[in-house]
Amino acid sequence: MMNRSFSRFTMAALLALVGLAASIQPALAQDKAAQIDALLAQYHEYGLFNGSALVAANGSVIFKKGYGDANMEWDIPNEPDTKFRLGSITKQFTAVLILQLMQEGKLTLNDPLTLHMPDYPNEGASKVTIHHLLTHTSGIPSYTGLPDFFAEKSRDPYTPEELVDVFDELPLEFEPGSEWRYNNSGYFLLGVIIEKIEGKTYEASLQERILNPLGMDDTGYDHHGTILAKRAAGYERQGTSYINAPYLDMSLPYAAGSLYSTVEDLYTWDRALYTEQVLPPDLKEKMFTPYMNNYGYGWAIGDRTIGETDQTVKRIGHGGGINGFNTIIDRIPEEEHLIVLLNNTGGTSLGAMSQGITNILYGEPADPPKQPIAQVIRAAIDKDGVEAAVAHYRHLKETNPDAYNFAENQLNNLGYQYLRGGDTETAIAIFKLNVEAYPKAFNTYDSLGEAYMEAGDNEKAIANYQKSIELNAGNENGKEMLKKLGVEVENTELVLTAEILDRYLGVYELNPGFKITVTREGTQLKAQATGQPIFDLFPQSETRFYLKVVAAQVEFHVGDDGVAESLTLYQGGQEAKAPRIEEGS
Repeated sequence: MMNRSFSRFTMAALLALVGLAASIQPALAQDKAAQIDALLAQYHEYGLFNGSALVAANGSVIFKKGYGDANMEWDIPNEPDTKFRLGSITKQFTAVLILQLMQEGKLTLNDPLTLHMPDYPNEGASKVTIHHLLTHTSGIPSYTGLPDFFAEKSRDPYTPEELVDVFDELPLEFEPGSEWRYNNSGYFLLGVIIEKIEGKTYEASLQERILNPLGMDDTGYDHHGTILAKRAAGYERQGTSYINAPYLDMSLPYAAGSLYSTVEDLYTWDRALYTEQVLPPDLKEKMFTPYMNNYGYGWAIGDRTIGETDQTVKRIGHGGGINGFNTIIDRIPEEEHLIVLLNNTGGTSLGAMSQGITNILYGEPADPPKQPIAQVIRAAIDKDGVEAAVAHYRHLKETNPDAYNFAENQLNNLGYQYLRGGDTETAIAIFKLNVEAYPKAFNTYDSLGEAYMEAGDNEKAIANYQKSIELNAGNENGKEMLKKLGVEVENTELVLTAEILDRYLGVYELNPGFKITVTREGTQLKAQATGQPIFDLFPQSETRFYLKVVAAQVEFHVGDDGVAESLTLYQGGQEAKAPRIEEGS
Protein backbone atom coordinates (compact mmCIF):
# COMPACT_ATOMS: atom_id res chain seq x y z
CA MET A 1 0.00 0.00 0.00
CA MET A 2 1.25 3.48 -0.85
CA ASN A 3 2.17 5.76 2.04
CA ARG A 4 -0.30 8.68 1.72
CA SER A 5 1.99 11.07 3.59
CA PHE A 6 3.93 11.52 0.33
CA SER A 7 1.03 13.59 -0.99
CA ARG A 8 2.03 16.46 1.33
CA PHE A 9 5.34 16.99 -0.42
CA THR A 10 5.54 19.42 -3.29
CA MET A 11 7.18 18.19 -6.49
CA ALA A 12 10.14 20.47 -5.79
CA ALA A 13 10.63 19.00 -2.34
CA LEU A 14 10.39 15.48 -3.74
CA LEU A 15 12.98 16.22 -6.38
CA ALA A 16 15.24 17.66 -3.68
CA LEU A 17 14.94 14.46 -1.68
CA VAL A 18 15.73 12.35 -4.75
CA GLY A 19 18.79 14.48 -5.38
CA LEU A 20 19.89 14.11 -1.76
CA ALA A 21 19.48 10.32 -1.93
CA ALA A 22 21.48 10.20 -5.16
CA SER A 23 24.34 12.08 -3.51
CA ILE A 24 24.27 9.89 -0.37
CA GLN A 25 24.52 6.56 -2.20
CA PRO A 26 27.96 7.15 -3.81
CA ALA A 27 29.25 8.46 -0.48
CA LEU A 28 28.09 5.30 1.30
CA ALA A 29 29.69 3.15 -1.40
CA GLN A 30 32.96 5.08 -1.07
CA ASP A 31 32.92 4.60 2.69
CA LYS A 32 32.35 0.86 2.32
CA ALA A 33 35.06 0.65 -0.33
CA ALA A 34 37.51 2.35 2.04
CA GLN A 35 36.63 -0.12 4.81
CA ILE A 36 37.07 -3.08 2.44
CA ASP A 37 40.42 -1.73 1.27
CA ALA A 38 41.62 -1.27 4.84
CA LEU A 39 40.54 -4.80 5.76
CA LEU A 40 42.24 -6.46 2.77
CA ALA A 41 45.36 -4.31 3.18
CA GLN A 42 45.73 -5.64 6.72
CA TYR A 43 45.30 -9.22 5.51
CA HIS A 44 47.98 -8.51 2.91
CA GLU A 45 50.30 -6.98 5.51
CA TYR A 46 50.10 -10.21 7.54
CA GLY A 47 50.85 -12.33 4.47
CA LEU A 48 47.29 -13.67 4.34
CA PHE A 49 46.19 -12.24 1.00
CA ASN A 50 48.12 -11.71 -2.20
CA GLY A 51 45.80 -11.32 -5.13
CA SER A 52 42.88 -9.41 -6.60
CA ALA A 53 39.49 -8.52 -5.17
CA LEU A 54 36.18 -7.23 -6.52
CA VAL A 55 33.07 -6.32 -4.56
CA ALA A 56 29.72 -5.36 -6.05
CA ALA A 57 26.76 -3.98 -4.10
CA ASN A 58 23.25 -3.99 -5.57
CA GLY A 59 24.70 -5.14 -8.86
CA SER A 60 27.30 -2.36 -9.26
CA VAL A 61 31.03 -2.62 -8.63
CA ILE A 62 32.02 -0.53 -5.62
CA PHE A 63 35.55 -1.88 -5.17
CA LYS A 64 38.23 -3.65 -7.18
CA LYS A 65 41.96 -3.74 -6.51
CA GLY A 66 45.07 -5.91 -6.56
CA TYR A 67 47.42 -6.62 -3.64
CA GLY A 68 50.96 -7.89 -3.82
CA ASP A 69 52.63 -9.39 -6.87
CA ALA A 70 51.35 -11.50 -9.73
CA ASN A 71 55.00 -12.31 -10.44
CA MET A 72 57.42 -11.99 -7.55
CA GLU A 73 60.54 -12.52 -9.67
CA TRP A 74 59.77 -9.41 -11.74
CA ASP A 75 57.81 -7.41 -9.14
CA ILE A 76 54.75 -7.31 -11.38
CA PRO A 77 51.74 -6.28 -9.27
CA ASN A 78 48.35 -7.95 -9.14
CA GLU A 79 45.61 -5.92 -10.83
CA PRO A 80 41.86 -6.40 -11.36
CA ASP A 81 42.64 -7.85 -14.83
CA THR A 82 45.27 -10.33 -13.58
CA LYS A 83 44.42 -13.92 -14.54
CA PHE A 84 44.32 -16.52 -11.74
CA ARG A 85 43.73 -20.25 -11.78
CA LEU A 86 40.27 -20.81 -10.32
CA GLY A 87 40.40 -24.38 -9.07
CA SER A 88 36.94 -25.66 -8.17
CA ILE A 89 35.08 -22.50 -9.18
CA THR A 90 35.36 -24.29 -12.54
CA LYS A 91 32.62 -26.68 -11.39
CA GLN A 92 29.82 -24.13 -11.76
CA PHE A 93 30.72 -23.65 -15.45
CA THR A 94 30.67 -27.41 -15.97
CA ALA A 95 27.27 -27.58 -14.28
CA VAL A 96 25.88 -24.92 -16.61
CA LEU A 97 27.11 -26.83 -19.66
CA ILE A 98 25.35 -29.97 -18.41
CA LEU A 99 22.11 -28.06 -17.82
CA GLN A 100 22.32 -26.51 -21.29
CA LEU A 101 22.57 -30.02 -22.77
CA MET A 102 19.56 -31.00 -20.66
CA GLN A 103 17.63 -28.01 -22.01
CA GLU A 104 18.36 -29.24 -25.53
CA GLY A 105 17.14 -32.76 -24.73
CA LYS A 106 20.58 -34.35 -25.04
CA LEU A 107 20.58 -35.77 -21.51
CA THR A 108 18.48 -35.92 -18.35
CA LEU A 109 19.53 -35.58 -14.74
CA ASN A 110 18.41 -39.17 -14.12
CA ASP A 111 20.57 -40.62 -16.89
CA PRO A 112 22.86 -43.32 -15.50
CA LEU A 113 26.58 -42.82 -16.05
CA THR A 114 26.66 -45.96 -18.20
CA LEU A 115 24.23 -44.44 -20.73
CA HIS A 116 26.90 -41.97 -21.82
CA MET A 117 29.95 -44.05 -20.86
CA PRO A 118 28.89 -47.66 -21.59
CA ASP A 119 32.45 -48.95 -21.15
CA TYR A 120 32.74 -47.65 -17.58
CA PRO A 121 33.81 -50.90 -15.85
CA ASN A 122 32.52 -50.42 -12.29
CA GLU A 123 29.37 -52.48 -11.83
CA GLY A 124 27.93 -49.82 -9.53
CA ALA A 125 28.11 -47.18 -12.28
CA SER A 126 24.65 -48.10 -13.54
CA LYS A 127 23.26 -46.64 -10.28
CA VAL A 128 25.18 -43.36 -10.59
CA THR A 129 23.20 -40.58 -12.27
CA ILE A 130 24.10 -37.18 -13.68
CA HIS A 131 22.43 -35.69 -10.60
CA HIS A 132 24.72 -37.71 -8.33
CA LEU A 133 27.80 -36.48 -10.21
CA LEU A 134 26.65 -32.86 -9.95
CA THR A 135 25.91 -33.05 -6.22
CA HIS A 136 28.91 -35.08 -4.92
CA THR A 137 26.65 -37.99 -3.98
CA SER A 138 27.90 -40.60 -6.50
CA GLY A 139 30.12 -42.64 -4.16
CA ILE A 140 32.86 -42.76 -6.82
CA PRO A 141 36.26 -42.22 -5.16
CA SER A 142 37.80 -38.79 -5.82
CA TYR A 143 40.99 -39.25 -7.84
CA THR A 144 42.70 -36.31 -6.14
CA GLY A 145 42.34 -38.16 -2.82
CA LEU A 146 44.21 -41.26 -3.99
CA PRO A 147 47.41 -41.80 -1.95
CA ASP A 148 49.77 -41.60 -4.92
CA PHE A 149 48.04 -38.85 -6.91
CA PHE A 150 50.15 -35.82 -6.04
CA ALA A 151 53.38 -37.75 -5.58
CA GLU A 152 53.24 -39.85 -8.74
CA LYS A 153 50.66 -38.50 -11.19
CA SER A 154 50.21 -34.76 -10.79
CA ARG A 155 53.09 -33.72 -13.07
CA ASP A 156 52.19 -35.92 -16.06
CA PRO A 157 49.74 -35.11 -18.86
CA TYR A 158 46.70 -37.35 -19.28
CA THR A 159 43.90 -37.51 -21.78
CA PRO A 160 40.47 -37.54 -20.12
CA GLU A 161 40.09 -41.24 -20.95
CA GLU A 162 43.51 -42.08 -19.50
CA LEU A 163 42.73 -40.36 -16.21
CA VAL A 164 39.32 -42.04 -15.94
CA ASP A 165 41.23 -45.34 -16.13
CA VAL A 166 43.00 -44.32 -12.89
CA PHE A 167 39.83 -44.58 -10.81
CA ASP A 168 37.09 -46.28 -12.83
CA GLU A 169 37.61 -49.77 -11.36
CA LEU A 170 37.71 -48.64 -7.73
CA PRO A 171 34.70 -49.75 -5.67
CA LEU A 172 32.06 -47.20 -4.73
CA GLU A 173 32.57 -45.66 -1.30
CA PHE A 174 28.83 -45.66 -0.58
CA GLU A 175 25.49 -46.31 -2.24
CA PRO A 176 24.85 -43.50 -4.78
CA GLY A 177 22.60 -40.83 -3.29
CA SER A 178 22.97 -42.03 0.30
CA GLU A 179 25.85 -39.75 1.37
CA TRP A 180 27.61 -36.53 0.39
CA ARG A 181 31.35 -36.47 -0.15
CA TYR A 182 33.18 -33.75 -2.10
CA ASN A 183 34.40 -35.41 -5.24
CA ASN A 184 36.55 -34.21 -8.16
CA SER A 185 35.99 -37.47 -10.07
CA GLY A 186 32.30 -36.63 -10.50
CA TYR A 187 32.97 -33.35 -12.27
CA PHE A 188 35.79 -34.91 -14.29
CA LEU A 189 33.29 -37.48 -15.58
CA LEU A 190 30.82 -34.70 -16.39
CA GLY A 191 33.48 -33.16 -18.62
CA VAL A 192 33.92 -36.48 -20.43
CA ILE A 193 30.14 -36.77 -20.89
CA ILE A 194 30.02 -33.27 -22.39
CA GLU A 195 32.74 -34.23 -24.86
CA LYS A 196 30.97 -37.47 -25.87
CA ILE A 197 27.64 -35.70 -26.45
CA GLU A 198 29.08 -32.66 -28.22
CA GLY A 199 31.77 -34.43 -30.24
CA LYS A 200 34.29 -31.74 -29.30
CA THR A 201 36.55 -30.92 -26.38
CA TYR A 202 35.23 -29.66 -23.09
CA GLU A 203 37.27 -26.51 -23.68
CA ALA A 204 35.64 -25.88 -27.07
CA SER A 205 32.12 -26.34 -25.68
CA LEU A 206 32.89 -23.97 -22.82
CA GLN A 207 34.23 -21.35 -25.20
CA GLU A 208 31.33 -21.59 -27.66
CA ARG A 209 28.49 -21.89 -25.18
CA ILE A 210 29.51 -19.55 -22.35
CA LEU A 211 32.70 -17.55 -22.68
CA ASN A 212 32.29 -16.13 -26.19
CA PRO A 213 28.58 -15.22 -25.85
CA LEU A 214 29.25 -13.43 -22.55
CA GLY A 215 32.39 -11.68 -23.76
CA MET A 216 34.50 -13.32 -21.05
CA ASP A 217 37.71 -12.80 -23.01
CA ASP A 218 39.95 -13.12 -19.94
CA THR A 219 38.63 -16.56 -18.96
CA GLY A 220 39.63 -19.92 -20.38
CA TYR A 221 41.08 -23.38 -19.94
CA ASP A 222 44.63 -23.01 -18.64
CA HIS A 223 47.46 -24.67 -20.58
CA HIS A 224 51.02 -24.53 -19.28
CA GLY A 225 52.44 -24.10 -22.77
CA THR A 226 50.25 -21.13 -23.76
CA ILE A 227 51.73 -17.61 -23.56
CA LEU A 228 48.98 -15.95 -21.56
CA ALA A 229 49.18 -12.22 -20.94
CA LYS A 230 48.78 -11.08 -17.32
CA ARG A 231 48.75 -14.62 -15.90
CA ALA A 232 49.65 -14.75 -12.20
CA ALA A 233 52.29 -17.20 -11.06
CA GLY A 234 51.39 -19.50 -8.18
CA TYR A 235 53.37 -19.46 -4.92
CA GLU A 236 53.26 -21.12 -1.53
CA ARG A 237 54.47 -19.75 1.76
CA GLN A 238 57.53 -21.37 3.28
CA GLY A 239 58.36 -19.90 6.63
CA THR A 240 58.65 -16.13 6.27
CA SER A 241 59.05 -16.19 2.48
CA TYR A 242 57.57 -17.84 -0.61
CA ILE A 243 58.51 -20.59 -3.03
CA ASN A 244 57.12 -21.42 -6.46
CA ALA A 245 54.17 -23.78 -6.15
CA PRO A 246 54.71 -27.39 -7.25
CA TYR A 247 54.01 -27.98 -10.93
CA LEU A 248 50.61 -29.43 -11.80
CA ASP A 249 49.72 -30.55 -15.31
CA MET A 250 46.47 -28.78 -16.10
CA SER A 251 45.02 -31.75 -17.97
CA LEU A 252 44.37 -33.28 -14.55
CA PRO A 253 41.89 -30.80 -12.98
CA TYR A 254 39.99 -30.65 -16.30
CA ALA A 255 36.26 -29.98 -15.88
CA ALA A 256 36.67 -30.01 -12.09
CA GLY A 257 39.26 -27.21 -11.85
CA SER A 258 41.28 -26.14 -14.90
CA LEU A 259 39.87 -22.68 -15.64
CA TYR A 260 41.56 -19.31 -15.18
CA SER A 261 39.78 -15.96 -14.93
CA THR A 262 39.87 -12.45 -13.50
CA VAL A 263 37.74 -10.77 -10.86
CA GLU A 264 36.28 -8.58 -13.61
CA ASP A 265 35.24 -11.53 -15.76
CA LEU A 266 33.68 -13.24 -12.76
CA TYR A 267 31.62 -10.10 -12.22
CA THR A 268 30.42 -10.48 -15.84
CA TRP A 269 29.57 -14.11 -15.02
CA ASP A 270 27.65 -13.05 -11.92
CA ARG A 271 25.58 -10.51 -13.84
CA ALA A 272 24.74 -13.08 -16.54
CA LEU A 273 23.33 -15.42 -13.90
CA TYR A 274 20.62 -12.84 -13.13
CA THR A 275 19.50 -13.03 -16.78
CA GLU A 276 18.56 -15.82 -19.18
CA GLN A 277 21.83 -15.52 -21.14
CA VAL A 278 23.14 -18.88 -19.94
CA LEU A 279 20.11 -20.69 -18.50
CA PRO A 280 16.33 -20.22 -18.29
CA PRO A 281 14.80 -19.60 -14.85
CA ASP A 282 13.67 -23.19 -14.24
CA LEU A 283 17.17 -24.61 -14.78
CA LYS A 284 18.79 -21.90 -12.69
CA GLU A 285 16.38 -22.86 -9.95
CA LYS A 286 17.59 -26.45 -10.22
CA MET A 287 21.22 -25.30 -10.12
CA PHE A 288 20.69 -23.17 -7.01
CA THR A 289 18.54 -25.68 -5.12
CA PRO A 290 20.29 -26.97 -1.99
CA TYR A 291 20.33 -30.76 -2.22
CA MET A 292 22.20 -33.02 0.21
CA ASN A 293 24.52 -31.01 2.49
CA ASN A 294 23.16 -27.79 0.97
CA TYR A 295 25.11 -28.34 -2.25
CA GLY A 296 23.46 -27.43 -5.55
CA TYR A 297 24.96 -27.99 -8.99
CA GLY A 298 28.46 -26.52 -8.69
CA TRP A 299 27.41 -24.16 -5.89
CA ALA A 300 27.16 -24.29 -2.10
CA ILE A 301 23.97 -22.71 -0.79
CA GLY A 302 23.39 -21.56 2.78
CA ASP A 303 22.76 -18.72 5.19
CA ARG A 304 25.44 -16.29 6.31
CA THR A 305 25.11 -14.48 9.63
CA ILE A 306 25.82 -10.74 9.60
CA GLY A 307 28.35 -9.83 12.28
CA GLU A 308 27.12 -10.39 15.83
CA THR A 309 23.49 -9.89 14.86
CA ASP A 310 20.70 -12.41 14.35
CA GLN A 311 20.34 -11.30 10.73
CA THR A 312 21.14 -13.88 8.07
CA VAL A 313 21.32 -13.61 4.29
CA LYS A 314 21.27 -16.32 1.64
CA ARG A 315 24.75 -16.97 0.27
CA ILE A 316 25.44 -18.86 -2.94
CA GLY A 317 29.14 -19.42 -3.48
CA HIS A 318 32.09 -21.70 -4.01
CA GLY A 319 35.77 -21.82 -3.24
CA GLY A 320 38.67 -23.24 -5.15
CA GLY A 321 42.14 -24.48 -4.32
CA ILE A 322 44.86 -25.57 -6.71
CA ASN A 323 48.66 -25.56 -6.47
CA GLY A 324 49.65 -21.99 -5.56
CA PHE A 325 46.14 -20.54 -5.76
CA ASN A 326 42.95 -20.34 -3.74
CA THR A 327 39.78 -18.53 -4.72
CA ILE A 328 36.26 -17.71 -3.64
CA ILE A 329 33.13 -16.31 -5.26
CA ASP A 330 30.22 -15.41 -2.96
CA ARG A 331 26.88 -14.15 -4.26
CA ILE A 332 24.09 -12.68 -2.09
CA PRO A 333 21.25 -12.73 -4.64
CA GLU A 334 18.63 -10.90 -2.58
CA GLU A 335 20.69 -7.70 -2.73
CA GLU A 336 22.72 -8.65 -5.83
CA HIS A 337 25.93 -8.37 -3.81
CA LEU A 338 29.08 -10.11 -5.05
CA ILE A 339 32.46 -10.83 -3.45
CA VAL A 340 35.31 -12.28 -5.53
CA LEU A 341 38.74 -12.96 -4.03
CA LEU A 342 41.51 -14.57 -6.10
CA ASN A 343 44.78 -15.34 -4.30
CA ASN A 344 48.09 -16.63 -5.74
CA THR A 345 49.98 -17.65 -2.61
CA GLY A 346 48.27 -20.93 -1.74
CA GLY A 347 45.78 -21.63 1.00
CA THR A 348 44.58 -18.73 3.12
CA SER A 349 41.45 -17.66 4.97
CA LEU A 350 39.37 -16.27 2.11
CA GLY A 351 36.16 -17.31 3.88
CA ALA A 352 36.98 -15.04 6.82
CA MET A 353 37.77 -12.18 4.43
CA SER A 354 34.48 -12.69 2.59
CA GLN A 355 32.61 -12.73 5.90
CA GLY A 356 34.29 -9.47 6.90
CA ILE A 357 33.37 -7.86 3.59
CA THR A 358 29.79 -9.08 3.98
CA ASN A 359 29.62 -7.43 7.40
CA ILE A 360 30.83 -4.15 5.89
CA LEU A 361 28.22 -4.31 3.12
CA TYR A 362 25.51 -4.54 5.79
CA GLY A 363 26.93 -1.81 8.02
CA GLU A 364 28.50 -4.12 10.60
CA PRO A 365 32.16 -4.12 11.69
CA ALA A 366 34.55 -6.67 10.21
CA ASP A 367 36.74 -8.68 12.52
CA PRO A 368 40.36 -7.68 11.84
CA PRO A 369 42.85 -10.41 10.99
CA LYS A 370 45.34 -11.65 13.54
CA GLN A 371 49.02 -12.00 12.78
CA PRO A 372 49.89 -15.68 12.22
CA ILE A 373 51.95 -16.92 15.15
CA ALA A 374 53.79 -19.33 12.82
CA GLN A 375 55.49 -16.37 11.12
CA VAL A 376 56.64 -15.00 14.47
CA ILE A 377 57.94 -18.37 15.70
CA ARG A 378 59.71 -19.13 12.41
CA ALA A 379 61.56 -15.83 12.65
CA ALA A 380 62.42 -16.53 16.31
CA ILE A 381 63.81 -19.98 15.40
CA ASP A 382 65.96 -18.48 12.64
CA LYS A 383 67.29 -15.83 15.02
CA ASP A 384 67.66 -17.57 18.39
CA GLY A 385 66.94 -21.29 17.96
CA VAL A 386 63.97 -23.49 18.74
CA GLU A 387 64.23 -23.44 22.56
CA ALA A 388 64.09 -19.65 22.64
CA ALA A 389 61.25 -19.69 20.12
CA VAL A 390 59.23 -22.08 22.29
CA ALA A 391 59.70 -19.78 25.28
CA HIS A 392 58.70 -16.79 23.12
CA TYR A 393 55.49 -18.60 22.04
CA ARG A 394 54.50 -19.29 25.65
CA HIS A 395 55.21 -15.67 26.62
CA LEU A 396 53.13 -14.21 23.77
CA LYS A 397 50.23 -16.57 24.41
CA GLU A 398 50.16 -15.59 28.07
CA THR A 399 50.68 -11.84 27.69
CA ASN A 400 49.06 -10.97 24.34
CA PRO A 401 46.69 -13.75 23.24
CA ASP A 402 44.37 -11.56 21.15
CA ALA A 403 47.05 -10.06 18.89
CA TYR A 404 48.05 -13.31 17.17
CA ASN A 405 46.41 -16.27 15.50
CA PHE A 406 47.22 -19.15 17.85
CA ALA A 407 45.09 -21.71 15.97
CA GLU A 408 46.23 -25.31 16.15
CA ASN A 409 47.09 -25.44 12.45
CA GLN A 410 49.65 -22.64 12.84
CA LEU A 411 52.23 -24.75 14.67
CA ASN A 412 51.12 -27.86 12.80
CA ASN A 413 51.94 -26.34 9.41
CA LEU A 414 55.18 -24.88 10.75
CA GLY A 415 56.24 -28.26 12.10
CA TYR A 416 55.71 -29.84 8.71
CA GLN A 417 57.86 -27.20 7.05
CA TYR A 418 60.77 -28.44 9.17
CA LEU A 419 59.82 -32.12 8.88
CA ARG A 420 59.73 -31.97 5.08
CA GLY A 421 62.97 -30.01 5.11
CA GLY A 422 64.68 -32.84 7.00
CA ASP A 423 64.99 -31.05 10.36
CA THR A 424 63.20 -33.72 12.42
CA GLU A 425 64.47 -32.43 15.77
CA THR A 426 62.98 -28.98 15.29
CA ALA A 427 59.76 -30.49 13.93
CA ILE A 428 59.37 -32.66 17.04
CA ALA A 429 59.90 -29.63 19.31
CA ILE A 430 57.20 -27.68 17.48
CA PHE A 431 54.73 -30.58 17.44
CA LYS A 432 55.32 -31.16 21.17
CA LEU A 433 54.57 -27.49 21.79
CA ASN A 434 51.32 -27.90 19.82
CA VAL A 435 50.34 -30.90 21.94
CA GLU A 436 50.98 -28.77 25.02
CA ALA A 437 48.82 -25.97 23.61
CA TYR A 438 46.02 -28.25 22.35
CA PRO A 439 46.00 -31.45 24.44
CA LYS A 440 42.46 -32.35 23.31
CA ALA A 441 43.12 -32.00 19.56
CA PHE A 442 43.73 -35.41 17.95
CA ASN A 443 45.70 -33.94 15.04
CA THR A 444 48.50 -32.61 17.26
CA TYR A 445 49.26 -36.16 18.43
CA ASP A 446 48.95 -37.51 14.89
CA SER A 447 51.57 -35.04 13.63
CA LEU A 448 53.90 -35.69 16.56
CA GLY A 449 53.54 -39.41 15.90
CA GLU A 450 54.60 -38.89 12.29
CA ALA A 451 57.67 -36.90 13.37
CA TYR A 452 58.71 -39.59 15.85
CA MET A 453 58.14 -42.22 13.16
CA GLU A 454 60.39 -40.24 10.81
CA ALA A 455 63.02 -40.03 13.56
CA GLY A 456 62.90 -43.81 14.06
CA ASP A 457 61.41 -43.63 17.56
CA ASN A 458 58.60 -46.12 16.94
CA GLU A 459 57.62 -46.47 20.59
CA LYS A 460 56.75 -42.77 20.91
CA ALA A 461 55.20 -42.78 17.42
CA ILE A 462 52.83 -45.60 18.45
CA ALA A 463 51.90 -43.86 21.72
CA ASN A 464 51.00 -40.62 19.95
CA TYR A 465 49.04 -42.28 17.14
CA GLN A 466 47.08 -44.27 19.72
CA LYS A 467 46.29 -41.06 21.62
CA SER A 468 45.09 -39.41 18.39
CA ILE A 469 42.66 -42.28 17.75
CA GLU A 470 41.49 -42.21 21.35
CA LEU A 471 40.49 -38.57 20.80
CA ASN A 472 39.06 -39.15 17.31
CA ALA A 473 38.00 -42.65 16.31
CA GLY A 474 37.59 -41.37 12.74
CA ASN A 475 41.33 -40.73 12.31
CA GLU A 476 41.93 -43.22 9.48
CA ASN A 477 45.44 -41.92 8.85
CA GLY A 478 46.43 -42.76 12.42
CA LYS A 479 45.05 -46.28 12.00
CA GLU A 480 47.01 -46.77 8.78
CA MET A 481 50.22 -45.56 10.40
CA LEU A 482 49.75 -47.91 13.35
CA LYS A 483 49.36 -50.82 10.93
CA LYS A 484 52.68 -49.82 9.32
CA LEU A 485 54.20 -49.85 12.80
CA GLY A 486 52.87 -53.35 13.42
CA VAL A 487 49.94 -52.43 15.67
CA GLU A 488 46.50 -53.76 14.77
CA VAL A 489 43.60 -51.41 15.40
CA GLU A 490 40.13 -52.72 16.06
CA ASN A 491 37.87 -50.94 13.57
CA THR A 492 34.36 -51.65 14.85
CA GLU A 493 31.59 -49.09 14.62
CA LEU A 494 29.74 -48.35 17.86
CA VAL A 495 25.96 -48.29 17.48
CA LEU A 496 23.76 -46.47 20.01
CA THR A 497 20.05 -46.97 20.46
CA ALA A 498 17.50 -44.40 19.39
CA GLU A 499 16.58 -43.95 23.04
CA ILE A 500 20.11 -42.81 23.90
CA LEU A 501 20.37 -40.57 20.83
CA ASP A 502 17.08 -38.85 21.63
CA ARG A 503 18.72 -37.35 24.72
CA TYR A 504 20.81 -35.13 22.46
CA LEU A 505 18.20 -33.81 20.01
CA GLY A 506 17.62 -30.07 19.95
CA VAL A 507 19.15 -26.71 19.10
CA TYR A 508 22.42 -25.57 20.69
CA GLU A 509 23.63 -21.96 20.52
CA LEU A 510 27.38 -21.44 20.06
CA ASN A 511 26.93 -17.67 19.90
CA PRO A 512 24.14 -15.26 18.87
CA GLY A 513 23.04 -16.09 15.35
CA PHE A 514 25.08 -19.30 15.13
CA LYS A 515 23.40 -22.51 16.22
CA ILE A 516 23.85 -26.26 15.86
CA THR A 517 20.71 -28.31 15.29
CA VAL A 518 20.96 -31.98 16.23
CA THR A 519 18.49 -34.42 14.66
CA ARG A 520 18.17 -38.16 14.20
CA GLU A 521 17.34 -40.46 11.27
CA GLY A 522 16.96 -43.98 12.57
CA THR A 523 20.08 -44.63 14.64
CA GLN A 524 22.11 -41.98 12.78
CA LEU A 525 22.67 -38.73 14.68
CA LYS A 526 23.06 -35.63 12.50
CA ALA A 527 24.18 -32.04 13.10
CA GLN A 528 23.78 -28.87 11.08
CA ALA A 529 25.34 -25.52 11.96
CA THR A 530 23.81 -22.26 10.77
CA GLY A 531 24.45 -21.83 7.05
CA GLN A 532 26.35 -25.13 6.76
CA PRO A 533 25.64 -28.62 5.41
CA ILE A 534 24.22 -31.46 7.50
CA PHE A 535 26.87 -33.85 8.80
CA ASP A 536 26.55 -37.33 10.26
CA LEU A 537 27.81 -37.81 13.83
CA PHE A 538 29.41 -41.16 14.63
CA PRO A 539 29.68 -42.37 18.25
CA GLN A 540 32.99 -43.28 19.81
CA SER A 541 31.41 -43.39 23.27
CA GLU A 542 27.91 -42.84 24.62
CA THR A 543 28.42 -39.06 24.80
CA ARG A 544 31.28 -38.30 22.39
CA PHE A 545 30.86 -38.32 18.61
CA TYR A 546 33.10 -37.60 15.62
CA LEU A 547 32.61 -36.42 12.06
CA LYS A 548 34.14 -38.20 9.06
CA VAL A 549 33.96 -35.36 6.53
CA VAL A 550 35.79 -32.82 8.72
CA ALA A 551 38.20 -33.22 11.62
CA ALA A 552 35.81 -32.35 14.43
CA GLN A 553 34.25 -33.99 17.47
CA VAL A 554 31.15 -33.25 19.54
CA GLU A 555 30.69 -34.13 23.20
CA PHE A 556 27.26 -33.93 24.89
CA HIS A 557 26.95 -33.00 28.56
CA VAL A 558 24.00 -34.71 30.23
CA GLY A 559 22.15 -33.45 33.32
CA ASP A 560 20.68 -35.42 36.21
CA ASP A 561 17.54 -36.12 34.17
CA GLY A 562 19.63 -37.92 31.52
CA VAL A 563 19.02 -35.25 28.85
CA ALA A 564 21.74 -33.13 27.28
CA GLU A 565 22.09 -29.63 28.70
CA SER A 566 24.91 -28.52 26.37
CA LEU A 567 27.54 -29.73 23.93
CA THR A 568 31.20 -28.96 23.28
CA LEU A 569 32.52 -28.73 19.73
CA TYR A 570 36.18 -29.64 19.28
CA GLN A 571 37.68 -28.49 16.00
CA GLY A 572 41.09 -27.24 14.96
CA GLY A 573 42.31 -27.33 18.54
CA GLN A 574 39.49 -25.05 19.69
CA GLU A 575 36.72 -25.86 22.17
CA ALA A 576 33.36 -24.14 21.92
CA LYS A 577 30.58 -24.88 24.41
CA ALA A 578 26.97 -24.42 23.41
CA PRO A 579 23.95 -24.63 25.76
CA ARG A 580 20.82 -26.34 24.49
CA ILE A 581 18.19 -23.67 23.90
CA GLU A 582 15.47 -25.79 22.29
CA GLU A 583 14.40 -29.38 22.79
CA GLY A 584 14.27 -31.72 19.83
CA SER A 585 11.59 -34.11 18.74
